[in-house]
Amino acid sequence: MSEAASAIAAPHGAIVPGVSPQLYSRNDFERISRMVHEEAGIVLNDRKAMLAYSRLAPLVRDNAFTRFSDYLDRLTNDTALRTRTIAALTTNHTYFNREPHHYEHFETHVRPALVAQAAAGHPVRLWSAGCSSGEEVWTLMMVLLGADRHKGAEVSRQNVVALASDLADHAVSAAQTGRYPLDAMDAVPEALCKLWCTRESDTLSIGSELRKLVRFRQLNLLRAWPFEGQFDVIFCRNVMIYFDDPTKERLVLRLAQQLRPGGFLYIGHSERVSGEASALIRCVGPTVYQKPGGRS
Repeated sequence: MSEAASAIAAPHGAIVPGVSPQLYSRNDFERISRMVHEEAGIVLNDRKAMLAYSRLAPLVRDNAFTRFSDYLDRLTNDTALRTRTIAALTTNHTYFNREPHHYEHFETHVRPALVAQAAAGHPVRLWSAGCSSGEEVWTLMMVLLGADRHKGAEVSRQNVVALASDLADHAVSAAQTGRYPLDAMDAVPEALCKLWCTRESDTLSIGSELRKLVRFRQLNLLRAWPFEGQFDVIFCRNVMIYFDDPTKERLVLRLAQQLRPGGFLYIGHSERVSGEASALIRCVGPTVYQKPGGRS
């Protein structure tokens, strides 16, 4: 009987149906859970054992290992592979114009001041923290430039920079490429799409006016951030849903501290601000927060 068939016939101790515990054990899953929590703040409960297996099994095979335990031992001294492993366990699901009320709030209540700020020669800084494959930051920048090409082009010539970061380097690479299927932007207002994107065969490509405004970086939100400047706007949405409460509170505090006075923080619809950050930012809309103060 083959090893796989034997595991199905005698699944005692198996945490994934059909997979021998000699290949992938509860101890392996617990090691994975500890690692991803320490590195990225993500909590994997027992129900995620199958997800961890399916995400990591290709990496285990590609690196010529059979047992997860041997692969995990390798990660101790292989930083690059450890980073790939963490990235494989993160969820990169997003789409254009997700949670549209955020972009509507930005367009109505935030954009006019930012456009005036840029026209006055002041820098404008935005951050998509957890940008995934780029749909969020590109939607944001299309809304910032607006539906008037002349005025939008003028904004793009000012000191405006958006940072787009993600833990997963493959997500950052996809975002930076800026090419998407034709139907990916169906939820984006047609006027914006026509102005700031170009059609290339069966794909839509982000236009040069937007591309020159965005800087991409692979970044772990729980580690040191390689910048000191504050942001006018931070989008950090549907990232903290994978964290435990202490990790959420630490991150949202750091985000609040990274906002300039008057700046705005947008978080996911199921996320909330709590802890010390509550003293720094106030709710001004559904999952929209503002830091009191403003440019003098």
